[in-house]
Amino acid sequence: MRIQYNKLWKILIDKNMNKVQLKKEAGVSSNSIAKLSKNETVRMDVLMKIATALDCKVEDLFETIRENKN
Repeated sequence: MRIQYNKLWKILIDKNMNKVQLKKEAGVSSNSIAKLSKNETVRMDVLMKIATALDCKVEDLFETIRENKN
C-alpha cells in the first residue's frame, strides 16, 4: 500500500492557501511539506497539526492506494 495526499492539495486549493502558508499555519517543517509533496509517509503528529490548521479531520488529508501484485 502507498499513501497519496491529493485530498490535502485539494483542500489547500479550496482554501486558497499555498504550501508555505500551510507550513506556517500548522507549524510544521519544510521537510514535512517536502515529504507530503512526494507522497512519502510523515508522522501522525504532523498530520494532526495540519488537520487542526485546516479545520478538518486527519482522514480528510490522504488516502491509501493498494498496489497490484503481479
